[in-house]
Amino acid sequence: MDIFSGKIVIVTGAASGIGKVLSEEMARRGAYLIMADLNGPLLDEAVEAVKKADGRARAVKLDVSDFAAVKRMVDDATAEHGRLDYLFNNAGIGIFGEAQDFSYEDWRRVIDTNLYGAVNGVAAAYPVMVRQGFGHIINTASLAGIVPVTGVISYTTSKHGVVGLSHALRIEGADLGVRVSVVCPGIIDTPILHTSKLIKIDGQKASAALPKAMAPEICAQEILRGVERNRATIVVTGFARSQWLLQRISPALVRWIWGRNMRKLRGMRIEG
Repeated sequence: MDIFSGKIVIVTGAASGIGKVLSEEMARRGAYLIMADLNGPLLDEAVEAVKKADGRARAVKLDVSDFAAVKRMVDDATAEHGRLDYLFNNAGIGIFGEAQDFSYEDWRRVIDTNLYGAVNGVAAAYPVMVRQGFGHIINTASLAGIVPVTGVISYTTSKHGVVGLSHALRIEGADLGVRVSVVCPGIIDTPILHTSKLIKIDGQKASAALPKAMAPEICAQEILRGVERNRATIVVTGFARSQWLLQRISPALVRWIWGRNMRKLRGMRIEG
């Protein structure tokens, strides 16, 4: 039997990108999906697509930076179904540019969504899973959570936090029946690549310089394989895996690579 069959699953950031295709795939495997996102109309479309494919899902419009709202979603799901099997803390945003140009709000907006969004999900769901004696929390970080990716500094900061949170919580939860994994994708073809805020950066030049993006459907398959195997760290794309390996072998070399990348990015700078 598929490990997702009959399971109760919450996915944040489920209206598009990785969260949407993860939801669709788990629904095909027989899970009941609680799909959460801040974009209500897009979320409704995503839930309807799951239902039209004979999947089971409901929508929750949610700001993951609002702990009370996240806790209410988790408590409602647990009250309705008697348990929570999986939580995918997947919602995330990015801002591209140099640290010297970031406002405080640029820092806070990204960290509130990416890091505190994961913290809020953990704070709401982990005690439930400890009480029931089982469950699996999957936090979406990034390649930027395991190497010092430049040009997205608030994103990199938040994703390093998500990786640290996940690894430490995995240790704490091991003897309590709760599994924890962190997902570190490389470049995936999702809306974050096309709709993120740019600060003094030529978007067309920056997009052209990126490695080829992986389709989100392939990414979702790799993530779910990692969850099935209870991997601590699920690194997706060959580029991300090569960078992760280099980081462990020679952090100085990785810093040199991303320093060179930063200098290239400065060549795409727009003044004014």
